[in-house]
Amino acid sequence: MQSQERQPRGYVPHIGETRQYWRDIILGVNDGLVSIFLLVVGVVSGGLDRQQVLLTAIAGAIAGAVSMAAGEYLATKSQDEVLEAEIDLERSHIRDFREKEIDQLQGFFSEMGVQPERIEGVMAGFADNDTALLNAMAALEFVIVDSERRSPYRAMLMSGGLFLLGSMPSVLPFVFADSTSVALTWATVLSLIGLFTVGVVKASIARTHWLRSGLENMIVAGVGGAIAWGIGRLFDTTVS
Repeated sequence: MQSQERQPRGYVPHIGETRQYWRDIILGVNDGLVSIFLLVVGVVSGGLDRQQVLLTAIAGAIAGAVSMAAGEYLATKSQDEVLEAEIDLERSHIRDFREKEIDQLQGFFSEMGVQPERIEGVMAGFADNDTALLNAMAALEFVIVDSERRSPYRAMLMSGGLFLLGSMPSVLPFVFADSTSVALTWATVLSLIGLFTVGVVKASIARTHWLRSGLENMIVAGVGGAIAWGIGRLFDTTVS
C-alpha cells in the first residue's frame, strides 16, 4: 500500500467527494429545524394541547421528510437525465462536426485566459482523443464532471433523513414534557442550539466566520418564530 502523499505545510485540502452533497445536508437539517419549530410555535400559540401539538409535529416531520426526499430524488434524477442527453448529443457532434467542436473548445480556452501563442499546444492533446475532447466539452460547456455528479438515491436519503433529524428538537420535548409551555421552552432552546450548530458547520465548510453564520441562522428562525406565534395568537383570538 502506498503511503498517503504528504501535503506542504499550510496547504488546505478541498472537501472532496462530499462537496456536491453539502447542499442536501445543510438544506435538509436546517429545513427540518426551522419548519417544524415554526409549526410547533404556531399551534401552541393557537391553543392546542400537548397531545395535539405532538400529533401535528410528528405529522409535519413525516410529511416534510417524505416531501424533501421525493422532491430531491425527482429533481436530481431529472437533472441527471438532461445531462446524459446533452452528453449523448455532444458525442454525435464530435463524430459528425468534429472541427466545429474543436473550434468551440479553443474558444473556451481563450475565454479562460490562455494566451493565443499557447492555444495550439493546449489543443494538441485533443486533436486525436475523442474521450478527452468529450470530457473537456462536458466540463466547460455543460459544467459536468463525473466526480461532481450527484446520486439521486443518496440525495434523497440525505434530504429526507436529515429533515427528520432536524425536526427532532421540536418533536421530542412534547413526548417527555408534561405541559406545552415547558415543551415549547425546550423545543426553542434545542432548535436554536441546532440552528447555531448548523451555521457553524456551514461556516467551517465555506470558510466564513463561524459566529456570524451561527447567529444568522438563529436570527432567521427567531424572526420566523415570532411571526408564527403572532399568527397563532391571532387565530386563537379571532376563531375561538
